[in-house]
Amino acid sequence: MSGVYLFGLASRQAQHLAVRQATIAGNVANADTPGYKARDVAPFAEVLARTGLGMAATDGRHLPGNPAAAAVKVRPSETWDPLDTGRSVSLEQELLKSNEVAREHSLNTAVVKSFHRMLIASLRSGA
Repeated sequence: MSGVYLFGLASRQAQHLAVRQATIAGNVANADTPGYKARDVAPFAEVLARTGLGMAATDGRHLPGNPAAAAVKVRPSETWDPLDTGRSVSLEQELLKSNEVAREHSLNTAVVKSFHRMLIASLRSGA
């Protein structure tokens, strides 16, 4: 049986989220700096895919991916009209990215807490 590396993976994702949040904060701080170009960090799924440690079904009884979670096309009537300020930093977009990072961090923390409780329960039961 192979080891469970959930805590290590969660730690790496938390580090990734910290770097992304710092990058977003730098974008917001330099929003009025002439010539500043907005930056972002590659998504964690992309970084994880480069390592070859993607999700895998190790048992035929595992559930397949959620087909309802597929990408949805955005209609032109649902898009935002950008305001051209001559700057490459959009504060609205940076706030949306910051909210996304906070949401991912909350999910990461919740998964780690649940896994920790499950691990402690299994140790108490003597399994």
